[in-house]
Amino acid sequence: MKRRQQGILTGMPFMANITPRTFIDDAGRKLYVAKAPTRVVSLAPSITEMLFALGLDEQVVGVTDFCNYPAAAAAKPKVGYSNPNLESLIALRPELIVAPLEFHRANVLAKLEELKIPVLLLEATSLEQVFAHIHTLGRIFDRSTAAHAMTAAMRNQMAEISRRTEHLPRTRVLYVINSQPLITVGPGSYIHQMIGLAGGLNIASEAAAPYPRLTMETVLKEDPEILIFPRGSVETVPRKEQEAWRRWTTLTAVQQNRLREVSADALNRPGPRVMEGLEALARVIHPEAFLSESAPVQP
Repeated sequence: MKRRQQGILTGMPFMANITPRTFIDDAGRKLYVAKAPTRVVSLAPSITEMLFALGLDEQVVGVTDFCNYPAAAAAKPKVGYSNPNLESLIALRPELIVAPLEFHRANVLAKLEELKIPVLLLEATSLEQVFAHIHTLGRIFDRSTAAHAMTAAMRNQMAEISRRTEHLPRTRVLYVINSQPLITVGPGSYIHQMIGLAGGLNIASEAAAPYPRLTMETVLKEDPEILIFPRGSVETVPRKEQEAWRRWTTLTAVQQNRLREVSADALNRPGPRVMEGLEALARVIHPEAFLSESAPVQP
């Protein structure tokens, strides 16, 4: 077998003079990276945003159809989304593919491993995992300094927002991802954690799944004081669907006219803009915490 003089290996290295860096992804898979990749494909908008925020504009050679931020990402070659075309992926000659955990399909991963194209699978179930993903990518691409600076700024924003809301009464919240069927967030989802940091009390806090389905009977019983709908370029709850909630006239949120929108692109993408999403949540749940100023919370 001809030895590769440089590059990225998905198995144990055979170059005696290379000490690889080892990474464990969120599927528990071990990757050995011999050097920082020069060509990477991202299979999620949040991953694309992390890569660009780390200054890896030139290294990103492919993104999904929904990667629209920053503007430069939209100009990158597209490879689909939930079921990307394998031939298109390979044609981009990636040295690394970074994908959401749902990309974990044995036949696809086996083919990519055969071609010596490693795949890093990520899934954020908490804000700590968002920070961890940024640090992992920083280590892989030799951008650890940038990663530390980014997460430090994000932590400062999180601490400031939490400080503003921590002594305020908890407001009962229903975060509506979809109305029919009714899907929300529960424990095991980072948005559930963010609702708490923003001064809210998620009415689905006892759910057994990260993205549970609720019955209207449960919603009426828990009586949310505010209904929050994501609205953005891709993931969005249409206004017509939002207005349909007004027929539930016994809900406190409806009686008090507290139906609110937040940026789906900032909140639903576990990446560098997630603190913008946290602030947006806090501003709709506890607007009184921000009466003294209108500018965004600074890192």
